[in-house]
Formats: sequence, structure tokens, C-alpha cells
Amino acid sequence: MATTWRLQRLPSASASIALTARILAILLALALAGIILAVSGANPIELGLEVIDASFGSSFGLQDLGVLLVPLILTGLSVAVGQQIGAWNIGAEGQFYAGAFGAAAVGLFLHGPPVVILPLMFSAGLVGGAVWILIPTLARAYANVNELITTLLLNFVAILLVYYVSTGPWRDRTANSATARLSAEIPEFWGTVHWGLPVAIVVALSVAGLLAFSRWGYEVRLAGSNPSAAHYAGIPARRHLVTVMLLSGAIAGLAGMLELAGTVHRLQGGISNNYGYLGIMVAVLARNSAIGVIFSAALMAFILNSGIILQTQGLTTSAVLAITGLILFLTAIGDELAHYRIARDKA
Repeated sequence: MATTWRLQRLPSASASIALTARILAILLALALAGIILAVSGANPIELGLEVIDASFGSSFGLQDLGVLLVPLILTGLSVAVGQQIGAWNIGAEGQFYAGAFGAAAVGLFLHGPPVVILPLMFSAGLVGGAVWILIPTLARAYANVNELITTLLLNFVAILLVYYVSTGPWRDRTANSATARLSAEIPEFWGTVHWGLPVAIVVALSVAGLLAFSRWGYEVRLAGSNPSAAHYAGIPARRHLVTVMLLSGAIAGLAGMLELAGTVHRLQGGISNNYGYLGIMVAVLARNSAIGVIFSAALMAFILNSGIILQTQGLTTSAVLAITGLILFLTAIGDELAHYRIARDKA
């Protein structure tokens, strides 16, 4: 009897195997990065200890991580929500800007106590993000236009719109490239970390609960994983597609509002710092899990903060980007390999 071996891909990987694969991938990426740094003349061990100490050894480093977590959780959640029904929202960057734009319009031109203005800014951020994804949503739902293209192209429109108003009609005369400081700001509860962090975590947990325990969530997940079965069961897939994509855009718009009112306090070009694009990687690393987004966003925040620290130690931006890309690349490969096992066939 002959025995042959082959790789078999499983539809899902156990949590322990997936976690082990991710840890091994990160360790391999760090080892390769250390070799590259050693070849270039740097001391990887000293740099690694410096990064860990600067990130976790002081309240200042932990506060930096907390500030980065807010937009990364929400933009990653935005992409992950769209994936529940099989839609790729590549426009979280534009929706982030649209949410910041809407919130800034309220914060700059409506006057009142913060307890009134902040909820209005919150709502404007949600509406701004949802409006910005509305056209790609309707085009996908009713004309089957690929949302990858439409959401991506609208990013540039939103970015240029914010650049225009912040350097033109809404420009503050004391700041050439930004608006005036907003009168209403999200208060801080620990150093520079504002209340947007617990809001982002609550939103992620709420979305996870909605997807896992509601009838709507079950139908959305079924429509995304097996459209034929959903159609046979009479599930309104088109209606769910519209609601899911609008929710995705609203969450990204909320990220823009919280970044504006909690961290930057002025509308300006470059306010996003590419958080919308980084959200795509956060969602991929989380395997589109709403709860997993929190942990993958923490990993991404640490990577970004490490890059800033390494630049202060003399590394070039290119080297930092290369190390960051290597870690993310190998982590994604580790997540995919966790789905494979070696199967034995007997002939």
C-alpha cells in the first residue's frame, strides 16, 4: 500500500494554531530585521531594548500607543465590517477625511457648550463617512460596479477637499495650512489619551455582538460566505449590502471625527496619517474579526510607534518602512499557513 502526502487547506484554523503561527511569524520577522540591522552596522539588541523601554517603560510611551489605537481600531473595523458581506472598502481613508470634514463644519460654525457640540460633531462624523461611501454602495448594489475602484478613487477627492478648505475658505490666518482650533474638544482621561479610546473599543465590541448574536448579523455573514444559500433562504442580500457598507463608511467617518476632536483639534491636510490604508492591514491581520481588530490594531500601533523611535535612533525612514513591511508580510503569511495541514493519502 503506497502512501502519499499533500497539503490540505482547512476552511478555518483553531485559535491556538493561528496564535502560534502569528507569534512565530513575528519572531521570524524580528530575527530577519535584526540581521539586516546588524549588517548595516547597528546593534539590533540595543535598538530592540530601546524600543521596548520607550513603548512600555514609561507612561509617555503608553500614551502614544493609546492615541494611535483610536483611529487604527475604527478604520480596521470599517474594513472588517465590509468584509462580512464580501465587500472590500478601500475607501476608509476618504471616509476618514469626510468624517473629519463634517465634524469640523459643526465645530467651527456652530457655537454652544461642548456637551451640545460634541454629540453634533459625533453625528456629523458618522454621516460624513456614510455619505462618502453612498455612491460606491449604490453602484455596487444596483449596477454591480466593483467597489474596489470607486471607494479607492473617492479617497483622493476627500483628501483634496480637506486640503482646499483648510488652506482656503476655512483657513485660520494665524495658521497657513489649517483651520482655527475647535471650540469643543474630547476631554483627556490619561495624559494625551482621550475618551475616544474607550469609545472605539465599545464600538468594536458592539459590532462584534451585533454580528454574532443578532438575526441581522447572521444573515449578513451568510450572505457574505454563501450568496447562493442566502438567495435560496430568501435573505435580502442587496439590502444587507447597502446597510453593511453604510455602516462601514460611518465607522471610518467616526475615526476622522475622534482624531479631529481628540488629537489634532484643527482640520488640516494630512490629518489621517494614512490611517485608512493602515486599517486594511489591521483588518487582514485580524482576519476580519471585529474583536480581533482591537488586538491587531494594538500590534500595528506598536509597529508604528517603534518606527518613530527607530528614526530618533538614526535609522532612515526607508529602513523603518522595510522592517514594518517585513513584519506585516510575514505575519500575514503565518495567518494563511495556519489553515494548512499535511494530509496522508493511502492508495
